[in-house]
Amino acid sequence: MHMSDGLLNAPTSLLFVAVAVVGVGVALAKARGDLDDRTAPMAGLVAAFVFATQMLNFPVLPGVSGHLLGGALAAILVGPWVGALCVTIVLVVQSLFFADGGVTALGANVTNMALIGTAVGYLTAVALRGLAKRGKGGLALVAFLSALVNTVLASFGFVLEYAIGGAGGVSFGAVATAVLGVHVLIGIGEGVITAVTVTAVAAARPDLVYLLRGVPQKLELKA
Repeated sequence: MHMSDGLLNAPTSLLFVAVAVVGVGVALAKARGDLDDRTAPMAGLVAAFVFATQMLNFPVLPGVSGHLLGGALAAILVGPWVGALCVTIVLVVQSLFFADGGVTALGANVTNMALIGTAVGYLTAVALRGLAKRGKGGLALVAFLSALVNTVLASFGFVLEYAIGGAGGVSFGAVATAVLGVHVLIGIGEGVITAVTVTAVAAARPDLVYLLRGVPQKLELKA
């Protein structure tokens, strides 16, 4: 999912640097209202978990692998604004210190994974929040679907950016077919990881799951 240097031309790269700066700036302003004694430590754990899992790839097809994007997971656990910041920090560290994602493509990667992914993952989870209230199985399904949508739409962000200013020498149709098709499969793996992680946290400390705030504890823990 990480875009490398050279996939986008310079004007497009600069455009999405601007988009990322504005989006992260809004997230910074909004996150202040969500940070409290529960959210702040959890945000650090979420960022560390996303970083670790993004370093672990799982096979999808011969020669193709995927990893957790983390947007839906972060949004469900710490909220969309703090979640976007967590994923942004991970992407910046990976790009600057591990060469995972190009520096010139950092704006596009932040836009796709930290902004689009987190936003659509959270909106999906909120839309299905009634199902999450029904118990562990409902919460797991909501987490799975949110992560799947997060992955597919984040990959669509890449396709859109490539359509605007792709410089990889591959046709738009080929890129769209390959990227979207593969990321449906990657999204299934992401959904499983997200569902397992969210339900594990909810079983131990339901009060730490941002999506479940305001839900009676008996509903959070019901099997």
